[in-house]
Amino acid sequence: MKDVYENPLITRYASVEMARNFSDDTRFGLWRKLWIALAESEKELGLAITDEQIAEMKKYADDINYDVAAAREKEVRHDVMAHVFAFGTQAKSAMPIIHLGATSCYVTDNAEIIMIKNALELVKDKLVSVMDKLAAFAMKYKDLPTLGFTHLQPAQLTTVGKRACLWLQDLEMDYENLTHLIKTVKLRGVKGTTGTQASFMSLFDNDGEKVKKLESAVAKRMGIKAAYGVTGQTYPRKFDYNVMSVLSQIAQSAYKFANDLRILQNMKEMEEPFEKSQIGSSAMAYKRNPMRSERMCGLARFVLSVPINEAVTSSTQWLERTLDDSVNKRITIAQAFLALDGILNLYLNISENMVVYEKVIAKHIAAELPFMSTEVILMECVKAGGNRQELHELIREHSMESAKVVKQQGGDNDLIERIKGDAHFAAIHSRIDGLLDPKNFIGRAPSQTVEFIEEEIKPILEKNKKALGIKAQINV
Repeated sequence: MKDVYENPLITRYASVEMARNFSDDTRFGLWRKLWIALAESEKELGLAITDEQIAEMKKYADDINYDVAAAREKEVRHDVMAHVFAFGTQAKSAMPIIHLGATSCYVTDNAEIIMIKNALELVKDKLVSVMDKLAAFAMKYKDLPTLGFTHLQPAQLTTVGKRACLWLQDLEMDYENLTHLIKTVKLRGVKGTTGTQASFMSLFDNDGEKVKKLESAVAKRMGIKAAYGVTGQTYPRKFDYNVMSVLSQIAQSAYKFANDLRILQNMKEMEEPFEKSQIGSSAMAYKRNPMRSERMCGLARFVLSVPINEAVTSSTQWLERTLDDSVNKRITIAQAFLALDGILNLYLNISENMVVYEKVIAKHIAAELPFMSTEVILMECVKAGGNRQELHELIREHSMESAKVVKQQGGDNDLIERIKGDAHFAAIHSRIDGLLDPKNFIGRAPSQTVEFIEEEIKPILEKNKKALGIKAQINV
């Protein structure tokens, strides 16, 4: 349909897997699985539910009659009861026991938590795949000197690989927070209308132990070990804030990487992949715009904005709950995951195909290194018997004159030529070119890169080796 709005997160950015995770088939399929798990657990604990009723529910678990549910919802204005009715028109013998003792949030909240957990697992797989690509890139370029920048001004040298470790370390921190979140996911559980389990106490003749066993049995059947010890009508909305905060952290890391790459592409030192037939500009045919990186930044900006929304939702849950969270959650949770999925697709694509222009990097180093080398030159001359104060003043004067040539005349940095022509520095004239080897200015950057990847990143990659090698599909 081209005459109504389509969500670009679905049509342009996110993967089919992530979109499917938040689809109606997944959501309402989980509702039916939750109703089946509840009925099975209630039967197991002695309620009058038959094998035939459960078998009939299972028969229609994946055959969702959406038309019946939609028609019913127009009448009753209640989505859960509409789907209870629709399920019951198929599993007729089970109609009396579907949703027995439960409140709407039994299916809506528990299903939402399961979808979130599954989505977090998808994020984790792509995150470690990006880490794998960056680790390989860092090792490849661990020895390649490049200008470091502070305040976006040339600073001491680093290496291309060491810089990639900064991006990688951000993702490592995100991975730690993400895995902790996944490990601590809990179901809302089987709690009843206000979380007191009163309806289930009535069903089981006030046998509290059976009610506790019921919740454990349902959780086990749904594949999540634990449920919240106490709830109101909903699971704690602070969980949604925690989830969005972790997504935001990953988006922050991606934003930093993409912005850095855009700067480096402007300097022509590095470049994101650019396809043979790709058009950079409708007007300027020569342009190679960093469109993937820019798209990453745009999507990340959206994900960064979502935690504040969930903070407001969490803080305005009156007493046992209000319903203003419901419409909000239909938008924020899925869309944040879809946007982050699009970000990681782009990150995968870029990190696997980044282009490094070593000669441009060397040219930029050559333009700045003479200034950076003056301290080394000074120390070597002093060691050879020179006067530190006198030499310092001479270097200062030569540096100022050389800076004028660069800034006012647009010429090359001629500081080293000036020093080579000054007899006061004769003691190091024969060694000065060797002193200016960029590798003398990168410190432990190569060994830091190796140590970081070997000690911190490789254990994560080994633990998640089944997830490595994911290929991202870029639609546009």
